[in-house]
Formats: sequence, C-alpha cells, structure tokens
Amino acid sequence: MEALRDALLAHLQGVPAQGTVVLLAMLPILELRGAIPWALAPGGGGLGWAEAVPLAILGNMIPVAPLLLWLGPVSDRLRALPLLDRFFVWLFRRTRRKGRLIEKYQSLGLLLFVAVPLPVTGAWTGAAAAFVFGIPFRQAFPAILGGVVAASAVVTLATLGVLALW
Repeated sequence: MEALRDALLAHLQGVPAQGTVVLLAMLPILELRGAIPWALAPGGGGLGWAEAVPLAILGNMIPVAPLLLWLGPVSDRLRALPLLDRFFVWLFRRTRRKGRLIEKYQSLGLLLFVAVPLPVTGAWTGAAAAFVFGIPFRQAFPAILGGVVAASAVVTLATLGVLALW
C-alpha cells in the first residue's frame, strides 16, 4: 500500500496537501487508511489531525454515492462481456462469502465492516457489499459514512501512536 501511495504522490507533486489528502482518500485500496498517515507525517502532508481527518472523510465519501447508484447498471452492462462476467461472478461470490456480518445485520453490519480499517474493508468494498446484499441507498450511505468516520478515528489514533494496532 505504501509503494502505491508513494507512486501516486510522485504524480501529485505541486498539489496542495489538502487536495492530495482528498485525492488519496478517494482511491480504492488506499482510502483514508493511506491518506491520514500521509497527511499527518512530517515528511508527508504535515497537516494537523483536525484538518486532515475531515478532508480524508470527505475524499473517502466522494465516490460512495456514484458507486451505490451506478454499480448495478454498470455491472449489468459490463457482464455482457464474458471476461468481465467471470470477474463479477467471482467478486459477488467472494463478497457474499466474506460478508456474513452484512448479510445478517444489514446496515449495522455494513457500518461495522467499513469501520474496520483493514485492506478491502473500506467504503469502496462497502458500496459493493451494499449492492450485493441489496441494501438500499438511503440505508447504505449513512452506514458507510458511519463506518468511514469510525475508521478515521482508529487510523488517526494509530497514526498518532495513541492506539497500537499490532
């Protein structure tokens, strides 16, 4: 994750730290788990947590509404191609297998899933899981937002050394 982040940062030279935080947080895989540590690092963004965290939350949530609204129609169109159909079959099967918490508790499970700041548990995967499990937008968006806010607290505390994750 750090190598990907560093490669992206090389392309973002000259972009203000605030914009870089938003852009990093928007990206799948990195999301706020990559944006907040970079923002708080003296050699990175050098921002304070009170500025970095809202920017990371904003950036992490920007793709969520389009994902929730368009994932179904876009996947339906892409599944017409055999190679992409196999990918979506794999993705949805994997999501169903890994998403027992979401399947059982729906919105609350989605919030808890997104709140755990581990690889493949962020807002992007949460939006995909909401689609797979049929959680409507009006329930999925606030659940994902709650999970993103919780994850931002965990990542921030870990980055500041207040919370040890390993």
